[in-house]
Amino acid sequence: MDMAMQPRREIPPMARRRSDGRDDLGFLRAQPAPLVRDRYGVVFTFSHANAMRLLTGGEVRQAGVETMEMQGVTSGPLYDFFKYSLLFSHGARHRARRTPLARSFAYKLMDALRPEMRAMAEALVLPLAGQGEVDFLNRVAAELPARMIARIACVPEADFARFGQMVYSAVRGMTVRSPQVMMRAMRDMGALTEYVEALLQARRNCAGGDFLSEYLDRAAATGLDPAEARMQIVTLIVGGSDTTRLALTALLSRLLERPGQWQALCAAPAALVPGAVREGLRYDPVTGSIAQVAERDFEMDGYPVPAGTIIAPTLVTALRDPAVYAEPDRFDIRRDDHPKLHLAFGAGAHRCLGEALARIEMEETLSVLARHLPHAELAGPPATIWGTGAIREIDGLTIRV
Repeated sequence: MDMAMQPRREIPPMARRRSDGRDDLGFLRAQPAPLVRDRYGVVFTFSHANAMRLLTGGEVRQAGVETMEMQGVTSGPLYDFFKYSLLFSHGARHRARRTPLARSFAYKLMDALRPEMRAMAEALVLPLAGQGEVDFLNRVAAELPARMIARIACVPEADFARFGQMVYSAVRGMTVRSPQVMMRAMRDMGALTEYVEALLQARRNCAGGDFLSEYLDRAAATGLDPAEARMQIVTLIVGGSDTTRLALTALLSRLLERPGQWQALCAAPAALVPGAVREGLRYDPVTGSIAQVAERDFEMDGYPVPAGTIIAPTLVTALRDPAVYAEPDRFDIRRDDHPKLHLAFGAGAHRCLGEALARIEMEETLSVLARHLPHAELAGPPATIWGTGAIREIDGLTIRV
């Protein structure tokens, strides 16, 4: 038969969940094909190789307002976040929005913040000793990244609590949610955007040598309009708070579930903490998938992907791909088969700007925990992280110290 006359393979629909709604890995591994389509028409793919191809190969671009529009959101604070943020832009606009922030988040500059991060972690961890049962998620994991980002963004200390509440609510609007959750996220994204505008206006009126003042100078030189300049700081705050909160909580839970690995780390934190952070990011990625838009027609695993298709490489499965990781479901802080570039932070032009900050926050906090709370243990069920969208969720972690 002439190849042109052969029927084209259709991407099958995504199978429904039949078990625990939080078993993302089991649900995704049970899909009927290497590409599946959900009820919104979004195509998901699961392998590490496909993720790298999509994120670095030039066949797709970052999805922007498409993911909002498919939920019926066409205006408002969340829509503006997707419209103006560097996270959801591409090409020249993405470069213009990313450039003013990129220099400030270089590894050397972030590494210089280690002593300050360590002091912040100690201020949160040391008072916990002897307290019995402790809510680690809210007492430590949520506080440290929020305080660090607040410090970088020049947020007054008196506003820390309000600031954190706005951020953690707003971030829930970054993936598909119920209408009620989306309404709250829109409200708090609006409040956060107004708060950031007030911070920026204060720096415009009284510029100094701080991060925001220098950012405004670079943003003006790059040609960002006020809405774009404001939204990149909102992006920094949202992206730099919730992700580390989830990652830290999940990592400590996995370690305390495995007392042998936790005690080994406590005995040699300098040697084992970096590997533990890498493994935690692999085992429990905080980003479930990364929505992209096909720029042209192409094929993947024998299936046609037409131009305009929203296609999402799924990090939950890509980071457990047996083609890359030996015994991928084994959590091992001594694992030596991590690729040089960790897919948990994405790849290509959109690789996470805050990678160095996140790694250093996690390393310093874990080192402080190992030194000061080596006898910590679980005081309840392990933390569960779930979700297949842009930002996942976690239920909490209580430890005994």
